[in-house]
Amino acid sequence: MKGRVLVIEDDQDISLSIRTVLSRNGFEVTSEADGKDGLRAFHSARPDLVILDIGLPSLDGWSVLERIRDLSDAPVLILTAHGRESDKVRGLHGGADDYLTKPFGNSELAARVEALLRRPRSAAPPAEVFDDGSLQVQLESREVSVNGQEVSLTPTEYRLLAALIKHPGQTLTPEQLLKLAWNDPFGVGPDRVKFGVMRLRRKLSQNASPGRDPGSSIEAVRGFGYRYVAPKALAGVAAVPRGAGSSTTRSSPRVDGTAGC
Repeated sequence: MKGRVLVIEDDQDISLSIRTVLSRNGFEVTSEADGKDGLRAFHSARPDLVILDIGLPSLDGWSVLERIRDLSDAPVLILTAHGRESDKVRGLHGGADDYLTKPFGNSELAARVEALLRRPRSAAPPAEVFDDGSLQVQLESREVSVNGQEVSLTPTEYRLLAALIKHPGQTLTPEQLLKLAWNDPFGVGPDRVKFGVMRLRRKLSQNASPGRDPGSSIEAVRGFGYRYVAPKALAGVAAVPRGAGSSTTRSSPRVDGTAGC
C-alpha cells in the first residue's frame, strides 16, 4: 500500500473515478460526500493525503481546509471546477499543497498524489510552550490558559495569538496578521483584524489579575499594527538568545522547545 487517501467530494461520479484510479495505483482510499462527514473521517482515519473539493454541501471546502490545517500538516490536494486564479491562490495561501481543475486526467491525478506523498515531511518538533508567567500556550496541542485557567479560543483567535507571541515585541501589520491568522485574506480589510484583536483581548482578560493581564499585553501601535509585550510586572522572567551566534540577550517570555515560527 502506497498510502491512505481521503477523498471529500460530493459528485458521486467523480468520487468513484478518483477511488478507482487511486486504488488501482496501490492506495487505500476512503471517501465522504460532505464537509462535516469528511472532517469526521479525517479524525478517525488519519489519512496520509486529502483530496478536497471546494464546492461541498453543509461545510464548504475552504472551511474544511482551515480545520484540517489546525490539526495536521497532511498534504491537501484541492479540486476546483472553475480554474480561477483567485481560487488557486486562495487555496495555496490557505494551506493547500496543490490543486487540480476539473475535468482532469487519471494519469495526472495519480502523478500529483504520488508527487505530494514523496515530499519530505518535517520531523515533529519538540513540544513548545510559551509562558510569560501569566499567559501559557501549549503550541503543539493549542491549549491556552491565563493564570492557570483554560481559555477557549476559536481557531482564528488562536492563530492570531500564536502569530503575536511568536514575534514578541515585534509590531505586525494588519496585512501580516491577515496572512498569518486568516485563511482567506483576499478582500478582507484591516477592520477584520481590529475586531479579532478586540475579541482576543476580552477573552484573555477574563481570568487575569492586576499586573498579570495578557489581554492588555496586546498593544496597538498607532499607524502600524499590533504587538505582544509581556506584562511589565513580569519583565525579565527569562533571558534567551535572540538568534544563533548573537552576542547579546534581552528579556523575553520563556519558550520551551526548539520549534521555530
